[in-house]
Amino acid sequence: MKNSRVIISALCAVSLVSLSACVTDPNTGEKKVSRTAIGAGGGALAGLLLGGLIGGGTGRIIGAGIGGIAGAAYGSTYDKQIKQLKEQTAGSGVDVTPADGGKAILVNLPEGVTFDVGSYSLRPEFRATLDKVADSLKQYPDSLIDVYGHTDSTGSDAYNQTLSENRARTVANYLSMQGVAAARLRSQGYGETMPVADNATEEGRRKNRRVEIKIVPVTQEDVARARGQ
Repeated sequence: MKNSRVIISALCAVSLVSLSACVTDPNTGEKKVSRTAIGAGGGALAGLLLGGLIGGGTGRIIGAGIGGIAGAAYGSTYDKQIKQLKEQTAGSGVDVTPADGGKAILVNLPEGVTFDVGSYSLRPEFRATLDKVADSLKQYPDSLIDVYGHTDSTGSDAYNQTLSENRARTVANYLSMQGVAAARLRSQGYGETMPVADNATEEGRRKNRRVEIKIVPVTQEDVARARGQ
């Protein structure tokens, strides 16, 4: 395990050889060699969950004015929100799962229900579902939210990167327009660098075309640490 981390760190250090050789997995915070770059195809490290967020966690906690969840209520709050999101999005094609070893929630929005092929305009019929996600985010305000855009490997790297950024930004902006505090939100596109399935098949490419909303609950202890730094 230690040797594999050393190898990955070394490959990341020389990533100028391939601009997409090293990426940070948005759902674990880990540095890894892109499967796109090398043709190969956990949980967050302890204490690094908030640091793995886009733009870090400390400044965002202060900027968003988050009060934090009391330690004793954390588990109950997390369970209630993930149950609510699953119920509200049932039958829509959206997938809601625990992430980061049960410390975050991942809402997977597949392209087929969110956007038309090659487009970054939300499909009108999907807005009602996204409204429900926004309602949940407002009901549970003590969290930071990252929105990630991903594509398959069809098309150029530049095209896929731009499309993924635009789609992530579209979703984040829509959530903000529905009343989710903009200070809680960040968006980022990963293009084709973070596939979850084989791009050699149509089914795999379909799974790779997605937008993910990662919800990271913030505890009162997180807030105290942020204020102390």
